[in-house]
Amino acid sequence: MYEAEINMVIHAGGGVAEADIEKDRVVLTLCDTGPGIPDISLAMTEGWSTAADRFRALGRGAGMGLPNMRRNCDQFEMQSEVGKGTRLRMTLNLGSSGEGVAP
Repeated sequence: MYEAEINMVIHAGGGVAEADIEKDRVVLTLCDTGPGIPDISLAMTEGWSTAADRFRALGRGAGMGLPNMRRNCDQFEMQSEVGKGTRLRMTLNLGSSGEGVAP
């Protein structure tokens, strides 16, 4: 979720993040009204970044956020439209026991 939040701040100036915590999964949904992503395939390439120099100077914008998000969840869905924004949904399955989730 941290990676997605940082992307929304750096690229879209903010957005809305929701976490739906269930016994067997966590679903994270993040939406912004930023510039959108013209080429999602390219944006998913490790090392590719459009981050401004001021963010790179802070150690951000290395182009690993989206690939890391996809790698570390069970389902990854992203829709984006140039000029309208981006919607990201990540699902993390916890198993039927709900291990790690408070009652």
